[in-house]
Amino acid sequence: MIIDNRKIGANEKPYIIAEISANHNGSLARAKRLIIAAKKAGADAVKLQTYTAETLTLESTEPDFMISGGLWDGRSLYELYEEAHTPWDWHEELFKTAKDHKITIFSSPFDRLAVDLLEALDAPAYKIASFEIIDHDLIAYAARTKKPMIISTGLASLLEIEEAVEVAKSNGCGDLALLHCLSSYPAPPEDYKLNTIQALRKKFSLEVGLSDHTIGNAVPTAAIALGATIVEKHFTESVAGGGPDDSFSMDSSGLVDLRTGIDIAWASLGFDDFKRQESEVSNLRFRRSLYFVKDIQANEFISQENVRSIRPGYGVAPKRLHEILGHKMPFPVTRGTAVTQDIFDQIISNS
Repeated sequence: MIIDNRKIGANEKPYIIAEISANHNGSLARAKRLIIAAKKAGADAVKLQTYTAETLTLESTEPDFMISGGLWDGRSLYELYEEAHTPWDWHEELFKTAKDHKITIFSSPFDRLAVDLLEALDAPAYKIASFEIIDHDLIAYAARTKKPMIISTGLASLLEIEEAVEVAKSNGCGDLALLHCLSSYPAPPEDYKLNTIQALRKKFSLEVGLSDHTIGNAVPTAAIALGATIVEKHFTESVAGGGPDDSFSMDSSGLVDLRTGIDIAWASLGFDDFKRQESEVSNLRFRRSLYFVKDIQANEFISQENVRSIRPGYGVAPKRLHEILGHKMPFPVTRGTAVTQDIFDQIISNS
């Protein structure tokens, strides 16, 4: 997968998306600072959400439109989205800020008009949010731009994921990735079931990443070990900022730690070729090998009393002991002499 000339895959460092979401807290200046801070802290991209309260819901306080329980308990959907949305007239300036600071920027559109706006800004990719995975018309409309697309899978059944993938592909999306996701805010780590990452990769043969809503970086770091190539996480100036998403987001120090941690996890994966690594070669001397543990005279028989497997490892391997037991020593040696390959060969040829 390639987004804005950045290749994403198992042989590349994990791709980090800093999700600004509602963390601008109604301030354009804060939104711009978040973009700059994300770049400095090591993110590969920042992501917006492009919607209005009108496009997402109705202005109503009827029970269907009220939130019960959780982080936003007691608020109406309209009220929450009105506070959280990124004003459309900010988008051009935010895209320019990202360009000026050389960080990729794209968004999650929530309707056709949002896609049109983002197309006018030449967005390099589209992200379909978990709650919109069942909106086939939106997926199809975004897919027809032929831009790379990332789809989050929170709440979705396997059938719903299959349907979304098919809609995207059949409408022209040739570069598609999935993000395993738990649509809970904040999300309990024990519910993430990270092995799903491998199952999704096997099922769909796509790049698979993680949209993480947990506190801390343990879950995304573990996800890298399971093959995730993308990590998306909410990003803010302060987790105590009081905004709708601040409390389950990471700040700049958290993003730096995430960048460092998942890069180390990725670098540690390597390939299962069983080759000896340069960093361990110097410790070969601490392996066991065959040594003469007593002085031996010429023509004296070699036995387990005068040759043993001990450290260090400058002699031949211990498994070769029985090949020389019972043979005569062709020349005298002193205690502490390694049974080198040359000495071993002379013992064998002398018999």
